[in-house]
Amino acid sequence: MKYLLFTLTFLSFIACNTSSEKKAPNEVKGYAQGTTYQILYIDDRNFQRSVDSILIAIDNSLSTYNKRSIITNFNQADSALEVDAYFIDVFNMAKEVYTTTGGAFNPTVMHLVNAWGFGFKNTEKTDSATIDSLLQFTNFDLITIENNIAIKQNKNMMLDFNAIAQGYTVDVLANFFDKKNVKNYMIEVGGEIIAKGKNAAKKPWRIGIDKPVENQEERILEAVIKLENAALATSGNYRKFYEKDGVKYSHTINPVTGYPVRHTLLSATVVTDNCALADAYATAFMVVGLEKSKEILKTNPTLEALLIYTNEDGTLSSYSTPKLAEAIEVVE
Repeated sequence: MKYLLFTLTFLSFIACNTSSEKKAPNEVKGYAQGTTYQILYIDDRNFQRSVDSILIAIDNSLSTYNKRSIITNFNQADSALEVDAYFIDVFNMAKEVYTTTGGAFNPTVMHLVNAWGFGFKNTEKTDSATIDSLLQFTNFDLITIENNIAIKQNKNMMLDFNAIAQGYTVDVLANFFDKKNVKNYMIEVGGEIIAKGKNAAKKPWRIGIDKPVENQEERILEAVIKLENAALATSGNYRKFYEKDGVKYSHTINPVTGYPVRHTLLSATVVTDNCALADAYATAFMVVGLEKSKEILKTNPTLEALLIYTNEDGTLSSYSTPKLAEAIEVVE
């Protein structure tokens, strides 16, 4: 699950309304994919109906909560199902990140997520035997697409694109605005963002990042990132977890071990030119932890990141790639 500061709109409007002579951005907002979305853009046209149509089409393809969606039908199928272009796009990008992260990003993890109580079902019994038995269904290599047909080698395998679908939705909406020749906009779906051009004050869009603090009633800013012609996604472990018998269980499941991750990385914000990839890599970083994330960043110069982690004494520290550091305003 991704977390972005609730004052995203506030930050954007501060930047946009520094002068009464500046034209305020148009806004499209609502609910989709189990979350909220917001689009700010500098243009007189109203795109609400077009945006809603795009969101419905993606939901009908990729939503596991939609009982009639393509992905739901695939998960219920015995072996194969014809899929659409949205499904194929997300599948191929997921395969790319799955490969480059050594399987850390794996959309076949649904059985494990359910077993640990973070999916559609609450956990009743989670032991090593149960986890071992579910790992056989957590192998993305066993699902392929040929001629628009998605094929799985085991009928019990399921796909869950929730860790990339919102980012992909942002990309699809951005493509729509590009085709409409809108030069300046900010699109946010469930905390995943893409920003193009400038805001109404002719300055970069400013995006707030949470300080990763558990049980914090009022969200506190860790940093503000100036985002210009780039996409951003954030993933974190610090709000979605539970404790049982004195042990804290994170909602991020390592698809290789089958167990919730236990490391010092609290949140990962990834910036690149594609929001789906930013979304997927942010999730993968929360699986592999701080040091492995740094290794992946070194081998992929198209990715920028802000990683927030805990020290041995419980204090917070952060690591950012050099280029992104120039765009970060640290909040004291």
